[in-house]
Amino acid sequence: MTSYGEGSDQPWNPRRGRSGNERLLLDRLRTDGPASRAQLARDTGLSKPTVSSALASLELAGLARQAGTHSPERGRSAVLYAPDPTAGYALGIDIGRSWLRVALADLDGTIVAGSEARNSARSSGALVELVVGTARHLVDTSGIEPHKLAHAVVGTPGVYDSVSRRVRFAQQLPGWDRAGLFDDIRAGLGVPLEIHNDANLAALGEYTHGVGAGSRLFVYVMVGTGLGMGVVSEGRLFTGAHGGAGEIGFLPWPHASPAGSPAPPSAPDIAAAPGQMEAMVSGHAVVTTARSLGMNHPADAKEVFDAAREGDAAAARAVEEEARRLAYTVAVVASVLDPDLLVLGGGIGHSADLLLAPVHEHLRALTPLRVRLAAGALGDGAVLHGAVATALEAARDLTFDRKRPGG
Repeated sequence: MTSYGEGSDQPWNPRRGRSGNERLLLDRLRTDGPASRAQLARDTGLSKPTVSSALASLELAGLARQAGTHSPERGRSAVLYAPDPTAGYALGIDIGRSWLRVALADLDGTIVAGSEARNSARSSGALVELVVGTARHLVDTSGIEPHKLAHAVVGTPGVYDSVSRRVRFAQQLPGWDRAGLFDDIRAGLGVPLEIHNDANLAALGEYTHGVGAGSRLFVYVMVGTGLGMGVVSEGRLFTGAHGGAGEIGFLPWPHASPAGSPAPPSAPDIAAAPGQMEAMVSGHAVVTTARSLGMNHPADAKEVFDAAREGDAAAARAVEEEARRLAYTVAVVASVLDPDLLVLGGGIGHSADLLLAPVHEHLRALTPLRVRLAAGALGDGAVLHGAVATALEAARDLTFDRKRPGG
């Protein structure tokens, strides 16, 4: 009996063949834009009758639609076809310590609705309610039919363990490591849900829509409340064997005091204190350094950078110290990964105008390796863009499978 596909033990059947043709045409239209029947036949090698039948099936299923006409200099006008972006929708969710951001996108990747809310939750349960309530309200008020929401992706600090169904290493969100917590979010949304590290999604967002486009090996360093890193290699995220690749915040800081021998509390340079890289490089470290240098009670890192721009000497010295520490961080990353581009993002990324030049200067003294540095282009939206991009991949597949064209 004839089999379907090389090495397959499943018998070929016309329904599967038709579905494969329709998926081939839909992918071609999504990748290269609207095309006529004749153009699709030339591009795919399918016969014109097969293309016509497949397009009719895609139209009937609501997956493709007519998108105008093409009128050549000679001959008859041809109808152009394109995927119908309203066939399904994807939901991206960015859960941060201070903000919750949600976006809804159609299958073309166009953001059709978005929302953000202060994260004022004081428990993991309250945060789950905030996430579900905000996302459902966005969908309900967007005007789309709820059943068309196909897939959702959540970006969160830490590393999600799919076996134990819990997030590890999310110290910024107390109680966020409770087992089954994301099962509650999944049930509340009523759609398939994936959970990813926020720095990984930010890297994918910058690669897809920001300054990382076209990079062969792209690294995104997120410096904010915590410290994380995402790596995109040949267009795909690299997450390691257990999802922990990029957790550079756990690296020990050089010159840390031996265990049991804490550095003197009066030491002005906190780099001499024991700790991990996250404690030395994150936004909190900028505030601690500025205070130790005499700045009068800065509330957060943004206030320190703003004061440095206005000429505050203590703030300027704190920014210089942050640049020195970032240079060490970049040197470590460069020696292991050799990226063709490293982007600074997160809250600290907003102050790249003050950091890039001194980071470059300190790098020259630290390593012979040369690293191209840039500020992120997407700002606070990097994680959300990555979440939407990731959700879209699954949403397109699920929408196609649900509608079952050709059947």
